[in-house]
Amino acid sequence: MQPPSYIYSNASHVRPVVALQIKSHHRKMSSRSVQYWALTTLILLSASCKAKAGKVPALIVFGDSTVDAGNNDYIPTIVRANFPPYGRDFDGGVATGRFSNGRLITDFLSGALGLPSSVPAYLDGSYTIDQLATGVSFASGATGLDALTAKLSSVIPLSQQLEYFKEYKERLKVAKGEAVADKIIAEALYIFSIGTNDFMLNYFAVPLRAAEYTPKEYATYLVGLAETAVRDVHELGARKVIFTGIPSFGCLPAMRTTNRDAPGECNDEYNRAVLRYNAEIQAAMGTLDGELGAGAQVVYSNVYDELYDIIASPSEYGFENAGQGCCGTGVIEVSVLCVVDAELTCQDADEYVFFDAIHPSQRAYKILAEGIIKTALQVIR
Repeated sequence: MQPPSYIYSNASHVRPVVALQIKSHHRKMSSRSVQYWALTTLILLSASCKAKAGKVPALIVFGDSTVDAGNNDYIPTIVRANFPPYGRDFDGGVATGRFSNGRLITDFLSGALGLPSSVPAYLDGSYTIDQLATGVSFASGATGLDALTAKLSSVIPLSQQLEYFKEYKERLKVAKGEAVADKIIAEALYIFSIGTNDFMLNYFAVPLRAAEYTPKEYATYLVGLAETAVRDVHELGARKVIFTGIPSFGCLPAMRTTNRDAPGECNDEYNRAVLRYNAEIQAAMGTLDGELGAGAQVVYSNVYDELYDIIASPSEYGFENAGQGCCGTGVIEVSVLCVVDAELTCQDADEYVFFDAIHPSQRAYKILAEGIIKTALQVIR
């Protein structure tokens, strides 16, 4: 595979990068390296969040497969991850429905805030409302800001996630009393991680939206939907919101494999579309931060640059492979396809930036979580 010749750090300029390092599909990181990485990351996470612990009573999550803790397990869709090899490094090796080998960004954020080490899926009936009171994910893999995106994969649209949140609030009042419930809702931290699928599974994959909008117009359309969602959750009581941008999905293994113009390389058209959207969503969230009144905070989190930096220089982060996922051949498999090619799955997912051809590995998610802790989370009062 040939590496991309450049990386965008924002919409106005590019900067050179070193070649992507793609190593053998089954090499193993030394145990000493893994232990050093784990200890160092744990110390950094604990130190960064020490002042925040105790101030946030719950982590409430909306979004797509990057933060879906298993809600898709309970709806009629094929977009699922509740089977091996998913979850093999999660507690007990259980495939919970998370699209990775272990924890997600929001799980690491929850633990770093002094809350439980994983955020449960709202539709998982095994959790009581008392357990959900410290954190809950309404997210659904393959969904987007655009309702059409969710419809294409028969998953939960963002509008329904907000309806579940309303239901959650009422259940919380019954269990905790209105005063305590209102306090939890007002002081909780809200995470939105959504938007990638609107481009990846919708705009660039199905001709419907592309016939209506240019990429720039579609980005503006999505930003308007994002603004509405944040206003809606604010009206429902949310006061601390982190809204993430879209990562460089043009460099995901599956997108590189299907890049017809330059097979094996990052899809620059996709990344340019992401950068336009990210610039607009960052400005929009900044405007909302000033408009929603005293006590409300809306913070944009840039995940584009950090993930691209990891992909461009994997060895600097302790990875050996950034061009393939761990499961199967690593070039196209996701969801059920990881089962089909299970015998090809790598031995050590910690060596890989991606677990399947779309989703980061647990270790990559932990690094991204650390980035959010050092930046966006430090702004939250």
